[in-house]
Amino acid sequence: MIRMALLIVVLSLPGAAWANCRLALLLALDVSSSVDPSEDALQRGGVVAALTAPEVVAAFFATDQPVALAVYEWSGRYQQDVLLDWTLIDSQRALIEAAETVAATKRGHSDYPTAMGYSLGHGARLFETAPVCTRKTLDMAGDGQNNEGFGPQDAYRAFPFDDITVNGLVVNAADFEGELGLIAFYRAEVLHGPGAFLEIANGFADYERAMRRKLERELMPAVIGARPGPKDPKG
Repeated sequence: MIRMALLIVVLSLPGAAWANCRLALLLALDVSSSVDPSEDALQRGGVVAALTAPEVVAAFFATDQPVALAVYEWSGRYQQDVLLDWTLIDSQRALIEAAETVAATKRGHSDYPTAMGYSLGHGARLFETAPVCTRKTLDMAGDGQNNEGFGPQDAYRAFPFDDITVNGLVVNAADFEGELGLIAFYRAEVLHGPGAFLEIANGFADYERAMRRKLERELMPAVIGARPGPKDPKG
């Protein structure tokens, strides 16, 4: 009876259900003024479709250890909104419900600049409320460079990012961006941590494909004994 009582107490403690969590995955969606309503619809719909794609579903459940998932949107320095709070993806039903939650969201802001440093700081704070997982990954998706406040490198120095990998999803939607613009900025300034990589969407119509590829790669179970790879210079 004493053992059973102790077990009940342990299971009721915060975080007990997350004990075997292998990855805390946080998706950050750009809703700054450069993203018009149709592009935001492609972005939001692309996330939902990618989360429920068969190959991504298979990656979520590649092991018995679940993944914790959260999603937020960002733009200006004070404009960050949680779309999906930390959710344990321990069943296909949980994954579908998470995708449905994102699908039901409405854009909170549309007239603000691209404050990437503030967005990263917001992400770091969200990880403080995340379950304890073996790995932490933040995805920064965007179609423009930082143009308000401090930049990504300052954010990495100011906030606790030592154990957080930051990957990027660039929406390469303009001819002037290319290899010497937005893509180069993400590679030099945004990617952070061992094994960080960049995925490139050729416009918002390609967002779903890029998100699906990125999620598959991120959800791949870590190989025991493998050394962390260097930051991916090519994406």
